[in-house]
Amino acid sequence: MLKVLKSGFFTSIQDLGRLGYRDMGVPVSGAMDSHSVKKANLLLDNDPDAAVLEITMTGPTLLFETPTFICLSGANLSPALNNEPIENYKVIKVLKGDILSYGKLENGFRTYLAIKGGFHTTKVLGSRSQYFPVTKYRCLKDRNEIDYEETASFSPIISGIKMDSHFDMDYLEVYKGPEFSILSDNQLASLFSKSFSVSKANNRMAYQLSELIEGHKNSMLTSGTLPGTVQLTSAGRLIILMKDSQTTGGYPRILQLSMASINVLAQKKSGDTFSFKLL
Repeated sequence: MLKVLKSGFFTSIQDLGRLGYRDMGVPVSGAMDSHSVKKANLLLDNDPDAAVLEITMTGPTLLFETPTFICLSGANLSPALNNEPIENYKVIKVLKGDILSYGKLENGFRTYLAIKGGFHTTKVLGSRSQYFPVTKYRCLKDRNEIDYEETASFSPIISGIKMDSHFDMDYLEVYKGPEFSILSDNQLASLFSKSFSVSKANNRMAYQLSELIEGHKNSMLTSGTLPGTVQLTSAGRLIILMKDSQTTGGYPRILQLSMASINVLAQKKSGDTFSFKLL
């Protein structure tokens, strides 16, 4: 059992998502940076969809009640095991009574804790991903307990890999969205010639950008959206939908992020900048 001594800013259980229910209005959810999750699970010889902890900005303090093996990936939040610094992207043996804690955010925004065999929480609609109201709670709280399989011995095929480089990318690759054709020359010039920054209004549902472009007067019926859909409001505000986003929307869908770029954006915080690169 894993005991949550302190939950941190926003720590939740996530896998690769709740697929097949968007027609009922249920978001995909799942890890914001699925690339980092897959790498951590790979090092532990887990199923790629094994549940992990997604930790945002400020890390939790966690007590392991039985031995196991863990791997951290994603952002560097200065992790420590029993107050001794440890590294991301390394398989680490954990003993009964060990305490994992986090310190200063060094890079990125979201870090992941994978455990041998994954976290064994209840599946809801085929996924362990926390998303209220589909699941009872949206994130972990102090004194929560999470089940995992005790593992005393494990010989990883690869014990560690180099840090990912997608944290340093200063552009997002995008495709044309369904309403791309409504954009004027001025709007296109703004989209692809300037940098944008993440506003304070950012979470697992959507990232709003601080800079505006020229607005529009187009009306449209509510239509399907996906994680990575870039919407343009009439006032010229850009909104990028993320993993917990709604399944439909009424704003023009002018761009669509690539899957790789969703991972990139998931590691950016308020004030971080980037540009759009059309594929």
